Amino acid sequence: MKLHLKNPLVFLDLETTGINIVTDRIVEIALVKVNVDGSEEEKLMRINPEQPIPTEASVIHGIYDEDVKDAPTFKEVAKTLAKFLEGCDLAGFNSNRFDIPLLAEEFLRAEVDIDLKKRKFIDVQAIFHKMEKRTLAAAYKFYCNQELVDAHSAMADTKATYEVLKSQLDKYKGVAYEDAKGKKSTPIENDVDKLSEFSSYDRNVDFVGRIVYDENGVEVFNFGKNKGIPVEQVLQEQPGYFGWILNSEFPLYTKKVLTQLKLKMMSK
Repeated sequence: MKLHLKNPLVFLDLETTGINIVTDRIVEIALVKVNVDGSEEEKLMRINPEQPIPTEASVIHGIYDEDVKDAPTFKEVAKTLAKFLEGCDLAGFNSNRFDIPLLAEEFLRAEVDIDLKKRKFIDVQAIFHKMEKRTLAAAYKFYCNQELVDAHSAMADTKATYEVLKSQLDKYKGVAYEDAKGKKSTPIENDVDKLSEFSSYDRNVDFVGRIVYDENGVEVFNFGKNKGIPVEQVLQEQPGYFGWILNSEFPLYTKKVLTQLKLKMMSK
């Protein structure tokens, strides 16, 4: 099924030094841009992470220090990548929880101004887990009836994710879904806005869900002693909490969002 797009949709996959959004870095990025007219563009880059790649990570994706020692750093390619992503929505497999948050961190470290929050995100894994609860290789076998060769190769995973989404649209057209509250709907439609909404687990304000919207659309903290408490209330009653977050190991984007909320509160 051909995707109905309002904007180009970029499927992405990252291979990294690890799974910590704050401290780990990209070693390879694969992008497949599906344009509104259905044409496709591919971009594959190896990245020098400027830190050793742990052996346990290299065993998974097959990329070692020697493979990236002469590759450009993310800062050196950040503007090129930002231009490629300009005006595009984003899709991936587990991308809402990992790839997009880590990519946002890399852009912030490179001091390249690209507000990914303005984009729509489709997480094919979220759709898959909600409807079938499997892995990418199983998803590819289940939906496309093919074995995933070269799993954990960034481009192979990226292309498989694109094929899985198209098959999901065919398989679940008109199929009913019941959420945890018993609400029934037919959410799988060939529409980026609706797919983005359905593939989001949380209404995150930042990418990693340290700050989320409650049922009334109010920004609340989603961790620790202040979980569920409005950000504005915490900043008023615990003025040191803001500084603690800024000086602790939180993602840069979380700190950026919190700073924006504090400035908004101060301007009232």
